[in-house]
Amino acid sequence: MADTRFIYGFHAVNARLRQSAGSVEEIYLAAGRQDGRTRDLVKLAEAQGVRVIATDPARLDGMVGGPGARHQGVVARVSAAQRHVTLDDVLDTLAEPALLLVLDGVQDPHNLGACLRVADAAGAHAVVAPKDRAVGLNATAVKVACGAADTVPYVTVTNLARALREMQERGVWAVGADAEADKDIYGVDLKAPLALVLGAEGSGLRRLTRETCDALVRIPMHGSVESLNVSVASGICLFEARRQRSLA
Repeated sequence: MADTRFIYGFHAVNARLRQSAGSVEEIYLAAGRQDGRTRDLVKLAEAQGVRVIATDPARLDGMVGGPGARHQGVVARVSAAQRHVTLDDVLDTLAEPALLLVLDGVQDPHNLGACLRVADAAGAHAVVAPKDRAVGLNATAVKVACGAADTVPYVTVTNLARALREMQERGVWAVGADAEADKDIYGVDLKAPLALVLGAEGSGLRRLTRETCDALVRIPMHGSVESLNVSVASGICLFEARRQRSLA
């Protein structure tokens, strides 16, 4: 089993089954669960030919590092090999309007890891970033992400502006966060398929990225500071989108 690892939670396991079922060795489910999410997961696993094993919840805790891990009663053993995920891989498997976090040149691995954690918490379908002039998913980012690097697809692209245009061609609305924008985040409809685009620490969005966005929004600031850490700003934007969708 040296070449396998565990991922956990319904979002992560369902996403892996849809995007790369061949990398899923086995799925362990808390014995006795019969709720709708569990039945749907079992049905998907069976359709993909993946074995599902009823397991004592205490054993699940042990697989993922203790009872503090929020595995939701589902753990999967998957291939440890890193699989390259594309935008099409993500968009082709969605059962709800897209919610993507796009990071334009984030350089700090701690910020990237924190953004992945926020994206996981908000149920974002992927984090998208350029291959160049960005930190990449290194060991520090993975550690700070506290498991979210396994649950949220991390998509790297050669040209971010081109990737945004590809999203737009597939009906995804690109909304950039910019301190100078006229509209504020709370006054814009975020229920459609959406890519929230945030810039690097200090410098913000690059010019071409800003010009490619369909709309620009700002986060209202009420104190003396002029800007927020990118992971904090990501959380505000993603959870505002989730709030609006919950009211639809």
